[in-house]
Amino acid sequence: MRAQISVVIPTLDAEPALRSCLTALMEGLDAGLIRELVVSDGGSSDASGAVAQAWGATVLHGPPSRGGQLRRGVAAAQGDWLLILHADTVLAPGWTDAVRAHLTHKDQAGWCRLAFDHNGMAARLVAGWANLRSGFGLPYGDQALLIHRDLYQAVGGYPDQPLMEDVALARALRGRMVGLDAVAVTSAVKYRRQGWLRRGARNLWTLARYALGVPPERLARSYIR
Repeated sequence: MRAQISVVIPTLDAEPALRSCLTALMEGLDAGLIRELVVSDGGSSDASGAVAQAWGATVLHGPPSRGGQLRRGVAAAQGDWLLILHADTVLAPGWTDAVRAHLTHKDQAGWCRLAFDHNGMAARLVAGWANLRSGFGLPYGDQALLIHRDLYQAVGGYPDQPLMEDVALARALRGRMVGLDAVAVTSAVKYRRQGWLRRGARNLWTLARYALGVPPERLARSYIR
């Protein structure tokens, strides 16, 4: 049977982290799960596209908007299943077992438990909150998303918006998301640079404003990346 999964990664000046993200995907290639890699770039000024091409990816180019980049990436992908990853997220060893087990559940999307590439109480608390939130149906994009194409299309896919595209899709999938027995290790660079408390508070405030109807474009202008 031909590999079923298309991996889709949005990038914007992601070269430093992208190599680690792609290296972790080798486990999926060895397991015969990954059919192709699609990298949707939003105008990087670094070598993100060259790195992706060196790994055999199909690289798409377009304006920067994570939701729009993901829509373009999914539209170009050919697999029955989609594995959506952020460029600074690394799937921990053993992830293929959980993914393979989920491939019989076409009516549910799967997300991974979050961890950070940094030790410490603050990292554990933030990750713990994220995993608790995810259990109530609101995982973020840095936890990866495994979804069958039919389900993705049935709920309308990612909206073309620069921020909160993951929240919008999670809302559309409410009641049809499950946690996978796999860990997504994401970069703590932004938290360490901005402060764990400040970054966490900013994320919560942004989510609250989005829930109150503030347009994603306005949120993106004030969001500290």
